Amino acid sequence: MAEEQTNGFKSGSNLEKMLRSGNFTVTGELGPPQGADPKEIAHKAGFLKGVVEAVNITDNQTAIVRMSSIGSAVLTMAAGVEPTVQMTCRDRNRLAIQSDLLGAYAVGARNLLCLTGDHQCFGNHPTAKNVHDLDSIQLIRMVKNMRDEGIFECGDAIKGEVPRFLIGAAINPFADPFDYRPYRLAKKVAAGVDFVQTQLIYDMPRFREFMKRVVDMGLHEKVYILAGIGPIKSVGAARYMRDKVPGMIVQDVYVERMQASIANIPKEDKAGRRDAQQNEGIKMCIEQIQELREIEGVAGVHIMAIEWEEAVRPIVEGAGLLPRPQV
Repeated sequence: MAEEQTNGFKSGSNLEKMLRSGNFTVTGELGPPQGADPKEIAHKAGFLKGVVEAVNITDNQTAIVRMSSIGSAVLTMAAGVEPTVQMTCRDRNRLAIQSDLLGAYAVGARNLLCLTGDHQCFGNHPTAKNVHDLDSIQLIRMVKNMRDEGIFECGDAIKGEVPRFLIGAAINPFADPFDYRPYRLAKKVAAGVDFVQTQLIYDMPRFREFMKRVVDMGLHEKVYILAGIGPIKSVGAARYMRDKVPGMIVQDVYVERMQASIANIPKEDKAGRRDAQQNEGIKMCIEQIQELREIEGVAGVHIMAIEWEEAVRPIVEGAGLLPRPQV
């Protein structure tokens, strides 16, 4: 029903068209501000326009209060960039989620990323009550039923326009137990996900093994997989991700390369050390894209340049992916 009303597409979004075309797809990420200034969204979107097919609008990332993902998506569209609205289960029950989905579709959003959400203990309101009425897999199924069956979670028919989203989700190929990771992806595919974006990849051999298992299961033919990458800004950031961030594996080579980039620069030259580290971080990202393009089943990359949106263009350009194809 939905595909018939969108010329054969599930949502008709630019992201969906690019994925279906078979072109190597690029998405980005935009973190809304911790305030109400709309100009900050327009400023960040300016770095991403014409560089990515769509940009994720995060939903109170790391459980820190920010401008709403739907409100930010409206501002992003006004700046000429297609958004992917993130929706977490942490803060809303099924009534609020479905209401927000209707509103997001009404204002023009066509891509959705379904997430459980970071626990509130990591954010700036650690004593807030979470909701978790649904988990991410149940959310995927609910959104699919709204789109394809035209029904709410309770079974009632949606009256009038049906929200037709391209449904996305996140996967972490590096979490334990590793052997379970492809089956976790399979559960999201069975629930109805259309595309997935992975955790940041700083262990390429492990990701290759994950993708081999995914291909062996035939999952790459049922879902578009966007490999998550992100430029490292400093040796300190590399060490922190390696030593402190749960669910992430960072090989020592990334820390060593960041350290080597400033080995011959005096500590007094802070600007020189900053630029050298940032240049190395961008260079490593470009190399990752070149590797990922050779891995079977990888449909594109999701670039998470957190609070560093200006790094996305040199990464995409350096990887030979500009100008972006028109579909």
